[in-house]
Amino acid sequence: MESQLANLHLDGGSHADQKHNRLVHPTNSSLRPLAPSSSIASNMGMSMGVNMQHFNRIAAAQPLNGSRLSTQQQQQPSHVKSRPPSVAGTSTASGTSYRPQPGPQHQSSKQPLNASSSKQSAAPAPAPSATGAVDLGRYDGGLERDEARGRRGTMQFDPLTLSSADSGKSHPPTRVWSFNDFEMGRPLGKGKFGRVYMVRTRGGPNKGYIIALKCMYKNELVENKVEKQLRREIEIQMNLRHPHILRLHGYFHDEGRVFLMLEFAGRGELYKLMNKLPDRRFEEKVAATYIAQMADALSYLHSKHVIHRDIKPENLLLGIKGDLKIGDFGWSVHAPGNRRQTLCGTLDYLPPEMVNGEQHDKAVDLWALGVLCYEFLEGVPPFEELENAPAGTYRRINNIDFKIPRHFSPEAADLVRALLKKKPDDRLPLTKVLRHPWIMKYDPDACRRASRGKIQ
Repeated sequence: MESQLANLHLDGGSHADQKHNRLVHPTNSSLRPLAPSSSIASNMGMSMGVNMQHFNRIAAAQPLNGSRLSTQQQQQPSHVKSRPPSVAGTSTASGTSYRPQPGPQHQSSKQPLNASSSKQSAAPAPAPSATGAVDLGRYDGGLERDEARGRRGTMQFDPLTLSSADSGKSHPPTRVWSFNDFEMGRPLGKGKFGRVYMVRTRGGPNKGYIIALKCMYKNELVENKVEKQLRREIEIQMNLRHPHILRLHGYFHDEGRVFLMLEFAGRGELYKLMNKLPDRRFEEKVAATYIAQMADALSYLHSKHVIHRDIKPENLLLGIKGDLKIGDFGWSVHAPGNRRQTLCGTLDYLPPEMVNGEQHDKAVDLWALGVLCYEFLEGVPPFEELENAPAGTYRRINNIDFKIPRHFSPEAADLVRALLKKKPDDRLPLTKVLRHPWIMKYDPDACRRASRGKIQ
């Protein structure tokens, strides 16, 4: 799949006004809507004219994330994983399966597979205090410190032009955003390629809206060979419209950085919420509600031929009202009518066909949903093996070796078993997940909401 983002250069170059840290707007704009001829958009059944004009309209009509951020909201967000990030994809087209060798390791199998290593592994920023009213807080100067340490992009690599060579179509002018259009607030987290900040828009019809601004450094993206992954993430996520999928409002870039304008998830990562619970377990009513929302969102993704491929608690966020939102589409793929053979994701959540190097399709998300359901109720994934990781985890996944705890209700146990099937075609379809007795017991309106919640 070839992404067709328009002229996002990862070499800096002539589109950056370094003095004002602002993107200029030449005739051939450096920030244009996605090409109308893109196969991704046409197959997803939506217009590729997703741009900052649309962002302006939705911001004027309603604040980002559904409402202006009330000063009474007290939960703090986080948009960065505290466990290791998703893995770099490993091609298994030759049929070679991933078979880790047993060893003396005594570590969690939640380690990603073949993750690219950076020179410095940055720990997530500590969560700010949640005792007061939510506001921007104080900017920590992190971006300037990073640039002073030489992390700014350079021109030691070739330009990466992402426009379609054969499009030949003109594009209407779009709003060009810059770093100076935002009032910087508290850091929300620090990840492998940059930082995430809570920001407020300045001036114009969008003044005062809260979003999460993710900053990534171009030299690090190129060094770790994830440019294609970023292009794909932007192109897919900007064309998704669903209440349980984190919205990507837009992107812009300057000489050394790429910025993603993300929906602000006011209650942060689901993973961090789980860590605060006794035994990391949700009550069944809460777990059933989250699984219903997940099934609803995945059903929408699959209807657009998008496979997420990295479903896990770290990639799930909670909105201001507590509704679940799927984020991090870095390993998602748009695959209408064909199967994939790339090994990606985190081992605890990978299905048998993926760890065995076989072709896979959207059923990988059904398996991950089953793993997630089990983890919500038990506090740990069903195939986690601490004594002999990762080989022990691989063996257990391949043999479907898990046990249902006694405290699971019969309905919950039935849903987990229905999703954790070795053969992809045997896994319970999402439409039946939403009608499962366990879901209906705690969330009888799930099907009705799902049918009206899809924004085409």
